[in-house]
Amino acid sequence: MYSQHSERHFSNRNNWLRASVLGANDGLISTASLLTGVAAAAPDFQTLLLTGVSALIGGAVSMAAGEYVSVSSQSDTEKADLHKERHELEANPDAELAELTEIYRRRGLSDALAAEVAQALMEHDALSAHARDEIGITETSAAKPMQAALASAGSFCAGAILPLLIALTAPAALIPTLAATTLFGLAALGYASAKLGGAPVAPAVLRVCLWGVAALAVTGIIGKLAGVAV
Repeated sequence: MYSQHSERHFSNRNNWLRASVLGANDGLISTASLLTGVAAAAPDFQTLLLTGVSALIGGAVSMAAGEYVSVSSQSDTEKADLHKERHELEANPDAELAELTEIYRRRGLSDALAAEVAQALMEHDALSAHARDEIGITETSAAKPMQAALASAGSFCAGAILPLLIALTAPAALIPTLAATTLFGLAALGYASAKLGGAPVAPAVLRVCLWGVAALAVTGIIGKLAGVAV
């Protein structure tokens, strides 16, 4: 964001992109797989619809809660590290200066330049310098629990709505229609996530489609073997 030319970076998207891709992927695969398994057992339409709606609502809440708790734990750890570092800076500033100097020296700066840079950064914002270069915590990588929870829940709903709509509109040929649209949705998701993250498209599309096929196949076989309405 501070570049003076048109160089694009994607790592500042990591927090919300990871949660969004995970949520949409989970919403699409889990809901489609569940509907495939239930449909293979030949239930009535009301049961099928209730299954899809329950999967969407329950999954979205579960994803939001799981992301919030998980990322909050990461945030708590980061805060504990920063608290410890703040204490060390107050109690042993000379040792912390030497530590920062050594970090820069190992990165290739001369002894004199490393000492000069470390001194300047300590005077400017000692805690930020140590958080970034000693612990590895930056503004971009810092945990954001609410952002992750909202991104995950919203994207789960976006992914789950596709198989639910298919269940509403194509009950006669549900399983093949569901399989085809799910794979199309997964391919689109893999493509979008790769483009947003600046990654190669083909591997992203291939891996998400392969896992989608596996999930649909396993749940379909289980539902067929059960042979009863759930």
